Amino acid sequence: MSRFISAGALKAALHAQTEIALLDIREDGQFGAGHLLLATPLPFSRLELDVAALLPNQQVPIVIYGDDDATASRAADCLAEAGYLRVSLLSGGIQAWIDAGYGIFAGVNVPSKAFGEQVESSRHTPHVSAAQLSEWQQQQRPLVLLDGRTLAEHQKMSIPGSVGCPNGELVLRWRKLVPDSQTPIVVHCAGRTRSIIGAQTLIDLGIPNPIYALEDGTQGWFLAGFRLMNGNRDAFPHALSDHDYQAARNDSYQAAPSVPTVSVSQASSWLHDRQRTTYIFDIRTEEEFSAGTLLGARHAPGGQLIQATDAWIAVRQGRIILLDEDDGRARVIAGWLQLMGYQAWVLDTPVTGAAGSQNWPAPITLNLPLIATLGAKTVAELVRQQRVLVVDLRASQEFNLGTLPDAIWSRRPLIQQHVNELVLQKRYQQLILVADSMPIAALAASELDELPITIAALEGGVEAWQQAGLPLVAPRNPLKDEQRIDFLFFTAGRHDGDAQAARHYLSWEKALLAQMDEQERATISGRLTQKS
Repeated sequence: MSRFISAGALKAALHAQTEIALLDIREDGQFGAGHLLLATPLPFSRLELDVAALLPNQQVPIVIYGDDDATASRAADCLAEAGYLRVSLLSGGIQAWIDAGYGIFAGVNVPSKAFGEQVESSRHTPHVSAAQLSEWQQQQRPLVLLDGRTLAEHQKMSIPGSVGCPNGELVLRWRKLVPDSQTPIVVHCAGRTRSIIGAQTLIDLGIPNPIYALEDGTQGWFLAGFRLMNGNRDAFPHALSDHDYQAARNDSYQAAPSVPTVSVSQASSWLHDRQRTTYIFDIRTEEEFSAGTLLGARHAPGGQLIQATDAWIAVRQGRIILLDEDDGRARVIAGWLQLMGYQAWVLDTPVTGAAGSQNWPAPITLNLPLIATLGAKTVAELVRQQRVLVVDLRASQEFNLGTLPDAIWSRRPLIQQHVNELVLQKRYQQLILVADSMPIAALAASELDELPITIAALEGGVEAWQQAGLPLVAPRNPLKDEQRIDFLFFTAGRHDGDAQAARHYLSWEKALLAQMDEQERATISGRLTQKS
């Protein structure tokens, strides 16, 4: 039986110097509409798929919450079955937190974005407006314009003339992108955070050039009436020499001189200690990670780790070890993590040098449920005979665009409610689940164990259905906005030409710090303000 924790007790625990994980088990849209500041999103629909990576130590104290105690209690039972035994429920869910007078926050990655605002405020990071940047470009002034986001984001939409160089790569790549010590450097993202962090990183490295964050990123550029570029593939050069690594290492000590290192043997000891949580993140590029990493390491590109700490690091006060080929990139990222209040170390051995030498425990693996499958042609015939109930578990946006004939939409936390009455009323002989992956279907099916009906999944999902020459059709009852609990409506159109959404988003981001109480601000960026 799960125990409950009051809002006041949870508030105190979140700001104590002990390990704790706070999990929001609602769907993505619900989380984005309003959540506790220090919560990590872990939707019940994916609970057992993602929990091991987020909580590598099964002894960690966990608090979970949702909109109601019933779903949270079910999630707690699933965690217990997965070996997590120190689980508590926020009594009364998110409403009890609000009733206690504590704040909730819309959007995603709020701690990181609030930290970015604090960096700009306390470090006085220089910035340049879209109008000023455009004027420089029109004057053909020498300029280096860097996009600090992921290369995928850069290719989708960027500012003309920019070169993709994710923030986590700056310390290693900037010398190959900047021609001299006088040319101004401008870092942009889509909004504010990565522009600020990227520019301040370059400043902290001691680079003598004039350095600026582009105010409000691509959204500010669009709102100023300038054209964005699609399909930009200009990116940092991949070829590196030993000199590049050594230069990055030297630069990193300028930016983050106090970051500690940890040996392979000490890391092994930490990982075997079940009383503490230790994360292992490989912060290199996807190509480097795919070529080989260390046992138990999770790929977390350095810039994205800073941008979305809540999505990667669920345990407050856990230990974080960063892996790199040399320690230049990792040291810079660890320095930022320290300023955000995390305990971060850099492995003192390059990944390629440590491979095979570490006696590290294997990461947690969970036994996920299985589900029977049926081929597309078989399912199509059952649908034609009206003998099956088809439940589409995919994203609500995809469902509204097209689904199987007569399918209904659901998610794991809703499926009992959606299915039970229909099955009993119409006496369906079989239930067919449509999902993007079989584990998602199997987890949803596990909520229907007591239902007197055969359950199977569409093998290969919608892709297999279409490959078999079978059409998707418009749903009989398209989902209304209030039903789409998985979709984040908060400023959703800001990157698609919706000026009002862009203005709302930028105003929201700038106001984050003002929303927080004193404890929250100290937790997010206390070490940053101390250093400043």
